[in-house]
Amino acid sequence: MSQRPRTIQIFLPAGDPRGIRVAALTTSIVQMIEVPRPLLSEFLLMPESRQVGVYYLIGDDEEKDQLSVYAGQTGTVGKRLNEHDLDPKRKFWNRALVAVSLTHSFTPTHAMYLEWRSIQQANAAQRYSVENGNAGSKPHTPASLDADCQEFFDTIRTLVSTLGQPIFEPLAVRREAPQGAGVPAVMQTNPRPQVLFRCKGPGADATGQYTEEGMVVLAGARGRVDIVPSLVPLSPGRHRQRLIDAGDLVLDNGAYVFQRDVLFGSPSGASDVVLGRSSNGWRVWKDPAGKTLDELKRQKAVESAVLG
Repeated sequence: MSQRPRTIQIFLPAGDPRGIRVAALTTSIVQMIEVPRPLLSEFLLMPESRQVGVYYLIGDDEEKDQLSVYAGQTGTVGKRLNEHDLDPKRKFWNRALVAVSLTHSFTPTHAMYLEWRSIQQANAAQRYSVENGNAGSKPHTPASLDADCQEFFDTIRTLVSTLGQPIFEPLAVRREAPQGAGVPAVMQTNPRPQVLFRCKGPGADATGQYTEEGMVVLAGARGRVDIVPSLVPLSPGRHRQRLIDAGDLVLDNGAYVFQRDVLFGSPSGASDVVLGRSSNGWRVWKDPAGKTLDELKRQKAVESAVLG
């Protein structure tokens, strides 16, 4: 996704910021409608509900460590959402994001392409648990139509993130691990340099990235097998067990190995799970030069505020 200044307008049809919201870039024909599930009947009265579109069902069960998403496409988005509302196999969702064209320009081919592209990117990002049973199918598109679809998807990607659902954004921007941390390098998705931090302890060696959302422990990190008893009933202990139960932490050669990038809300939450004990994440996560996360992030922020 290109990083450039853009203007987004958000319209509240009922004046309620917690209700249905309609987001659009001022330079695009794509608009995104956020529909809380309890307000589906109100969306069905909107003319946009009768259009061709692509949609995303979002589930944010607090008991799960990952949000869930189901991507679909249809010739009549309102009718399809109503079917999902009645389908016992689709109980997980509590809101839907619907992308339609302001100019009624979307065709079934556009919608099929956007569904396919969405599933591909959501699986690659690994941020949400993708509920689709298959990867969709890419329709045949001539070069001109393919270019249009790519531009539409770029807009959709921006709008869903703006509405608080970064379905297509990788947790880690850059993954070039320090020597010996056991994390493979992959393609950089953002040109801005990213500092990687390391957390080490008995039976533990993890690489992480500090982001606006918290600390991301990168796939390949090794966590301690043993956990101090006092941590078991606490939030980090329960989080750790859920990751084990989900197969995201797998026992391998004397350590629990992270099978995917995992986002933690705080540096300490991440280091607690890695080290198997209570810890001060701001001090145990260190950059390659040995400087702590506290020195590089919190102290610098205080200094900047004072000097400013």
